[in-house]
Amino acid sequence: MNHPTDAELLLLAYSEVPEPRNAAIESHVAACHTCRATLVELERGRVALDVALPPRRRSTRMWIALAAAAVLAGLVMARPGPAHDPTTRWTPTTTWSATAGYVTDRAMVDIDAQLTRLEQERYYGRPN
Repeated sequence: MNHPTDAELLLLAYSEVPEPRNAAIESHVAACHTCRATLVELERGRVALDVALPPRRRSTRMWIALAAAAVLAGLVMARPGPAHDPTTRWTPTTTWSATAGYVTDRAMVDIDAQLTRLEQERYYGRPN
């Protein structure tokens, strides 16, 4: 006689044995006094754990929040972008500053040019 393993008896105590094997294990436990005693001990342990441990709250709020986040992500990703006129060309917002020697925006280029002009004047940096 093949006895079920302790793991299979534990699964039977928690009613989680897959169906094809469930009928064979239950019929064996009904006929075998040793396996029945082991199953009774495992079921007592399960009941003791159920009493001792606080009930597990299966937070549906978490699943709802995850589902909402997934829906929002899908909407954001599927949303069409702004209307683009194919005749307009992209103009860069940065440009090379010949006086400062780095890439910057248009306002900084103008400031660099004014500072360069001031530095090139005769009295720049000299006491009056």
